[in-house]
Amino acid sequence: MVEDIGGGREVDEGGFRELRDFSPKPVKIGEEYEIDIKEMSQRGEGIARIEGLVVFVPQAKLGDHARIRITRISRKFAEAELLERQKHEERETGPL
Repeated sequence: MVEDIGGGREVDEGGFRELRDFSPKPVKIGEEYEIDIKEMSQRGEGIARIEGLVVFVPQAKLGDHARIRITRISRKFAEAELLERQKHEERETGPL
């Protein structure tokens, strides 16, 4: 018998096992999105969120507005390649 004990775990005669999250994600591999980098990871990657899903963007910097392409999707986050970026200062001042 399998019993749900909460916190994404369940227990059966063999011990604990993780429940899999097969819920649909708000992004798809290969699709392009425009995002704003709101945080930086400990590894130096830009972090954005698309409908709550964390997206890691290498080479992006805090405050950048960027166009990205999703390259990988996991249960809790996605990874993307940077296609084009506009630094925060450039957006405020506009073209010269």
